[in-house]
Amino acid sequence: MNPQKRVIVAMSGGVDSSVVALLLKEQGYEVTGVTMRIWDGDGPPEEGSRHACYGPGEEEDIDDARRVAQKLNIPFHVFDLRKDYRANVLDYTRQEYLSGKTPNPCIRCNRLVKLGGLLDQVRESGMVFDHVATGHYAKIKYNRENERYLLMKARDLKKDQSYILYALSQEQLGTCLLPLGEYIKEEVRRKAADAGLEVSEKTESQDFMAGGHHRLFEAAAHPGPILDHRGITVGEHRGIPFYTIGQRRGLGIPWREPLYVIAIEPGSNAIIVGPKEKLYKSECTATALNWIATEVLNGPKKVKAKIRYSHAGAKAVITPLEENRVRIHFEEPQTAITPGQAVVFYDGDIVVGGGTIDKESI
Repeated sequence: MNPQKRVIVAMSGGVDSSVVALLLKEQGYEVTGVTMRIWDGDGPPEEGSRHACYGPGEEEDIDDARRVAQKLNIPFHVFDLRKDYRANVLDYTRQEYLSGKTPNPCIRCNRLVKLGGLLDQVRESGMVFDHVATGHYAKIKYNRENERYLLMKARDLKKDQSYILYALSQEQLGTCLLPLGEYIKEEVRRKAADAGLEVSEKTESQDFMAGGHHRLFEAAAHPGPILDHRGITVGEHRGIPFYTIGQRRGLGIPWREPLYVIAIEPGSNAIIVGPKEKLYKSECTATALNWIATEVLNGPKKVKAKIRYSHAGAKAVITPLEENRVRIHFEEPQTAITPGQAVVFYDGDIVVGGGTIDKESI
């Protein structure tokens, strides 16, 4: 066995990571499956919520991953990451929501837990590996010209997850394998079915917020006023963690025109609403930057900037500022630029870098 072919596969019990383990074994890798235990019993999902990556369905997912490993005849281990997940994802997310921001927990999890704490525990257990692989849809390539690893969009643009991987370090990118970057989802399901994997038609898990876990923050949320953009009270909200910029539904305000959340003010515990045109902005700043295609941004650069996972990306110019910040000026105004969300910069299919949208800039 080639000593450079020992790979740990982070298996979630879903079809994507299961097929990753299958593909790498077929390619001659010495594969070991590992799964994280992250649910600590807190925050039961709301009735009718979808299956989430954090929640009581975890044991079912672990069992699915174990059965896939048995089918593929590879070693399988479960590691307890509950404390890591609580500290790095849940507590952080809770604080961000209470501060009037809308964070992306998946980005934190990938950098600090799945490709951070999990690998630390794997090493501490005595296991030796050369690479770690995940079921994300994205590509990693090495650029010999500037000696940097590049993160790129996946072949399947509908499933592309480069946005939620932008915060990975060069060391993490150099260790990580993303075999699904060259596949489309239908091919992955067909590959699983042909191999007789029971998870071939398994429904995808949602992140823990989509899974109905607003209850994690309910105890710290307090009702307050809903104000229109002129400062007039038009209703009452049930707690700022339950709202995000651009939200229209669930406001409970009978009005002659549609109203949207245009700002969240934690200091006064107020939600500000207004007509849709108030959502459009041409500029924002971002902080906590991570550069991938370049070591540093030395001057203005034209990019396509994605301001949320579902955003198609818009033409913009990014300009470096002091204290690891950038100004983003969009060619055309964008709707619902949301503090706390990631903004990721692309040059074609290549991720230049990204950061966190700064609340003070909106």
